[in-house]
Amino acid sequence: MAHDGQDIAMANPIILDDLMALTGAALAPVVAVFEAAKSNVRQLVSIEGRVSGAAIEANQTSAHGLAWLATYMESLRQMQHWATRLQKDGRFGEVEQLIHQIAFGEYLSQIKGGIQMNQGEVIRLQDLGLTDADTSALSDPAIARLTQGGNTQAARTRLVELMQERNAEITVGRTGLDDELEMIREQFRRFAVEKVEPFAHDWHLKDELIPMEIIEELAEMGVFGLTIPEEFGGFGLSKASMVVVSEELSRGYIGVGSLGTRSEIAAELIICGGTDAQKANWLPKLASAEILPTAVFTEPNTGSDLGSLRTRAVKDGDDYRITGNKTWITHAARTHVMTLLARTNPDSTDHRGLSMFLAEKTPGTDENPFPTEGMTGGEIEVLGYRGMKEYELGFDNFHVKGENLLGGEEGKGFKQLMETFESARIQTAARAIGVAQSALDVAMQYAIDRKQFSKSLIEFPRVSGKLAMMAVEIMIARQLTYYSAWEKDHGHRCDLEAGMAKLLGARVAWAAADNGLQIHGGNGFAMEYKISRILCDARILNIFEGAAEIQAQVIARRLLG
Repeated sequence: MAHDGQDIAMANPIILDDLMALTGAALAPVVAVFEAAKSNVRQLVSIEGRVSGAAIEANQTSAHGLAWLATYMESLRQMQHWATRLQKDGRFGEVEQLIHQIAFGEYLSQIKGGIQMNQGEVIRLQDLGLTDADTSALSDPAIARLTQGGNTQAARTRLVELMQERNAEITVGRTGLDDELEMIREQFRRFAVEKVEPFAHDWHLKDELIPMEIIEELAEMGVFGLTIPEEFGGFGLSKASMVVVSEELSRGYIGVGSLGTRSEIAAELIICGGTDAQKANWLPKLASAEILPTAVFTEPNTGSDLGSLRTRAVKDGDDYRITGNKTWITHAARTHVMTLLARTNPDSTDHRGLSMFLAEKTPGTDENPFPTEGMTGGEIEVLGYRGMKEYELGFDNFHVKGENLLGGEEGKGFKQLMETFESARIQTAARAIGVAQSALDVAMQYAIDRKQFSKSLIEFPRVSGKLAMMAVEIMIARQLTYYSAWEKDHGHRCDLEAGMAKLLGARVAWAAADNGLQIHGGNGFAMEYKISRILCDARILNIFEGAAEIQAQVIARRLLG
């Protein structure tokens, strides 16, 4: 196929010089509309001039819609930064141009016509109290041209043609990351292709734990100490490196990509809130995977309302005895230590009475998963995300050493946990990107191989269009996630950016998996096909680390101040 400028222009009516000018010009009108929406929603949720949590809850659709509008605005901003960097480096090729124009064309159209919060909920600008006069900025000629000519069938078809030609590439389009991070990506992509992808579906179907050999190999590669400071035995690398590693391992299998999450959360808790002695004792063991941790926070009937936890920790001399129930505890059986949140002040009724413990336990076996005295547990059977298993746990006078109270001070547990949310949500966004990329991988291969009416499925425009939109939205979510990691690495508060990355990434993963299964047709509904597993795995991303509704609530509260 020819690649001269004329042929490119036929498939891509917005030529490069115009594209960057148009996308740059489109940002200011979007910001203006967002500011008007924020002002309207703030008035709606304010009582006597102050933003009210109760009023936000009473007006959830508007508040959460504002969060989604802000997420789209930031997504477009980061796509523009990505395109500008690549153009400056002479790496803004046809694939990248197509991704950029389709992204702007689609997201601007959704801003104008309705943003898909999920399959059944669309937020429109009038839901945010905006009038035609308030939204007149969106009539800007640049936006009109992008919405009319950005996300066209011709552009989507051309993008998929290029994706087929370059099927050996790790990602669709250049990511904009530096060479060191791309080398890390290639290393972990090779590992996933060789050691994870051929076996992941079997682990899922048999509901087996990920083999210890995989954990040992990941430990040798430094996964569990990736961001732990070198002085404590880690690699001291950036959160951006953690994102790339999580992406590629989750692309192989979300269970493998999530193994590092336990250590990431535990290490962050200790780094931010631990005593010097706790750091010296625990961090090297976490970094080397000498010990495996699990997070023990959630309780039955509490969900995201951590302030209402009932598990109690009672002083027993210098130590503590813990009694209560926990649920949805990932990888609980064969781990060595629990970061366990419990109530140390029995008179408290909110988060101020909670404390965090580094509760030691004995790893279990298949025959006896919870051998530690004072602790029982049972497996929760789940649709997907099976490789580490989920458990309900019961504690009855479970013993915890006093020296394992995190930070050596009671009542700090919720605050300590909150300090980990940025990293946890960035990491979850990265896992979402990996799952979405996995869906694209298997759907594209199936669309090429599967013949119907004497041609491959990929030759049908609606099939290729689905694949193109997967690739575009993966890049959008990827750039938003990289930005949140960059903010974290530079010491900036980034709970807003991390929340947006997680919110969008989870939706993108589900859409990619759902469309991937649709491309498979009836075969996608058969458990023998990988896409059935990917669909189940993708579904959890909108729930854990803060359900989409909670995530939007948190973003809205931050935006409204």
